[in-house]
Amino acid sequence: MKMTPIDALTYQARTKSKETAFIFRGETWTYQRLATVAEHLACGFIKRGVKPGDRVALHMMNRPEMIVAYYACFQIGAIAAPLRTAFKPAELAPLLQRLKPTLYIGEAGLYENVAPMETSILASDKRVIVGETAESCGCQPWKTLFSGVTGEAVSVSPDLHQPAVLLNTSGTTGQPKFVIHTPATLSEAVDLMVNHWGYSDDDTVVQPLPMVHASGLMLFLTCIAVGAPFILLESYDPDTVLDTIERHRCTRCTGFPAQYAALLDRQRARPRNLASLRICLTGADSCPVDLQEQVSAEFGVSLCNVWAATEIVGSLSHGLQLGPVARIVPGAQIRLVDDKGVEVPHGEVGELLIRGPNVFAGYWNDEQATADSLRDGWYHTGDLMRRGDGDDLWFVSRKKDIIIRGGTNISPREVEEALVACHPAVEEAAVVGKPDPVLGQRVVGFVKLAPGANKGAAAEILKSATKRLAAYKVPEDLQVVEAMPRNALSKVDRRALEAMASKSVA
Repeated sequence: MKMTPIDALTYQARTKSKETAFIFRGETWTYQRLATVAEHLACGFIKRGVKPGDRVALHMMNRPEMIVAYYACFQIGAIAAPLRTAFKPAELAPLLQRLKPTLYIGEAGLYENVAPMETSILASDKRVIVGETAESCGCQPWKTLFSGVTGEAVSVSPDLHQPAVLLNTSGTTGQPKFVIHTPATLSEAVDLMVNHWGYSDDDTVVQPLPMVHASGLMLFLTCIAVGAPFILLESYDPDTVLDTIERHRCTRCTGFPAQYAALLDRQRARPRNLASLRICLTGADSCPVDLQEQVSAEFGVSLCNVWAATEIVGSLSHGLQLGPVARIVPGAQIRLVDDKGVEVPHGEVGELLIRGPNVFAGYWNDEQATADSLRDGWYHTGDLMRRGDGDDLWFVSRKKDIIIRGGTNISPREVEEALVACHPAVEEAAVVGKPDPVLGQRVVGFVKLAPGANKGAAAEILKSATKRLAAYKVPEDLQVVEAMPRNALSKVDRRALEAMASKSVA
């Protein structure tokens, strides 16, 4: 059995106690400091009645308290439930209703999206805010979680195969799902990344990826496990990322294609010394070859694609050539199958299936979704790929209708429901993705208006939608149609809509 996340931290605190785990806003956190504060918080959780299996909602931008809270949950067997920071009240309410958290830990800048929540969903005494403004928010301050803690050791031994973290992700149904990872699946995924993604204690990593997502979570867990110091950034600001690489001589940078496009623009506008970089990785969406070439030339280091999903990390590593290519790591269990589940011949396109101890444990409280995605231990990714030379695996297209904008999944149905609900002029709505060379896809919406509605209502509809949806989900182009195109089964013809979207100039 590989080391669990908490065991990895304990090991580093014992062997490299005074060495740097991470730096945030110029402040250094050693492994010993991180392990000590996390254990104290774990004791504070226990004193507040948090038990194994209880959910702790984490609603913060990247900051030390987020890391501490993750490890405190891992230490006592509580379930860390990170909430996406872009979500609005209408998106957060159903998530919190389903989670029924024993504790909510947030920050003032995001709490306004939780403040209106009914106490039946989230009790007032369960709300904790990081920072000096907690009392003004009507919440308890972070420091109260440490009240009465005397430094006693935590005696809980969490079950390795019980949920440790719930990562919410949207599927094509529009109903967000909670992806379950256990201490066992997390440790296996981290072990694969350490052994096959090239991380070592010689690295210094810039870490701007949001830790409420799988990408940011897995990156910092891997850095801690291998003993690589990282520079924690609150968010992905391109100038800050570039300045950080230069100042701290970072060796690794990870981001999405849209983020690298922004980095490229800012580096050209104000060049920084990036000679310390050894590799740049891009994931969450296939990266245009042109962008790979430009970044590699400007940064002096390869920009490589890597494939992963919230449900599965580590089975594929970054490709060694340009294009949407990944490499199958040694020992990984991979299949490419047709619609009947039969393996396709080498070089032909099939759906990617993955099996292994790093595969997620299922979707929380959703037996049907779990059964649909996990069959005989094989995770059906919904991505179409083909085998190339050697261990190369080439991405072809997405089998599902999910829209991926700037590396973030968007459910068409969720946006459609919001468009219909947000404005009385909308009778029917449909949403598709329009290919974009930088973001991967942009969101394009189509609405059929109710009889008598003002045909110029598109601007009002979009304005109303911003109150229900995170900004990245709001359609960037909204077209009014007389009727939705439909196929022979009377379903909305999304292929026809995609063709219409591709002709739009927006």
